[in-house]
Amino acid sequence: MIETSYQEQLQTEIPHQVNLALQEDLGGASGIDVTAELINEDKTTTGKLITREDGLLCGVDWFNAVFHKLDPTIEIKWFYQDGDKVRANDKLCEIQGSARTILTGERTAMNFLQTLSGTATTTARFAAELKGTSCKLLDTRKTIPMLRLAQKYAVYCGGGCNHRIGLFDAFLIKENHIISAGSIEKAVKKARQLNPDIIVEVEVETFAQLDQALDAGADVIMLDNFSLDDMRTGVAINQVHSNTAKIEASGNVSFETLRDIADTGVDFISVGALTKHLQALDLSLRLEL
Repeated sequence: MIETSYQEQLQTEIPHQVNLALQEDLGGASGIDVTAELINEDKTTTGKLITREDGLLCGVDWFNAVFHKLDPTIEIKWFYQDGDKVRANDKLCEIQGSARTILTGERTAMNFLQTLSGTATTTARFAAELKGTSCKLLDTRKTIPMLRLAQKYAVYCGGGCNHRIGLFDAFLIKENHIISAGSIEKAVKKARQLNPDIIVEVEVETFAQLDQALDAGADVIMLDNFSLDDMRTGVAINQVHSNTAKIEASGNVSFETLRDIADTGVDFISVGALTKHLQALDLSLRLEL
C-alpha cells in the first residue's frame, strides 16, 4: 500500500544495526571475544553456511556487514541472494579469512540472517495462498524493536506489501482517535488539513462507521474483526458509494482463513503474524580449521 524505496535508508540502517548488535555481544565498542582469543591470531579458515530447512533467503547485506565491520579482508562468496528459495542442506555461501573474526561474528551474522529469512519465508507462505486473487498481503507495525525496516524489507522479499512504515507516513484513525477527535468526519477533516498529501485510513467496527468513513472520504477503510459475510456486505456498500475507498481486512487473520477473506473482495489483508509469529530459518556455519 505504501510504495517505499528501501535502498538509501537501509544503507544507513544496516551499519548502525550491526554496530549495536556487535557491541551487545562483545560488551561494548572496544570489547573482545574472550573465547576467540584461544585461536592463534594468524590462523585462517574457510567455512560454509548451510540451511537445515527449506525457506526463502533474506539478510545477505546484514550478514556481510557483520564480518566486514570486524575485518574488511574477510571474503564471502554467495550462491543465493535475497528472495531466492533455498532447500535443506543447500550451501548458501563460503567465507574465508581470520578464524578469530569468523568465530566472533558468526552468531551475530546468523541472528540477522535467520530472523529476516524467517520473516521472508513466513510471508512467502501467506502470499502464495493469495495467488490468483487481486488481494494484497500487508504487514503491520508489530515488528521486532529496532528492526522495523529490516523486517518490512523481508516482507517485500517474501512477496508481501508494506503498510505504513511508522506513525509518520500515513494516518491510521482508530477508535480512540475517533473518540478524542469527536467523530470520524472531524478526524478525517483534520487529517486532510494537517497533511493533505498522505494516505488517510480509518478503522471501523460497524456498518454505521463504514458509512461515516466513506462519507468523510477516507482513502482506505479497515474492517476490524468483521465476519466473512460482513466483509462481503462491506465491500458491496463501498462499491455503490459515491466516495469509494480501498478496503482492508484486519483482526484474527490466520493462514487458514486468508483465502476465504481474500474471496470476499477486499483489497488488502493485514497480517501481524508475518513479523511477530515468524520462525527463524535454521542455519549452520561449519568451519574447516
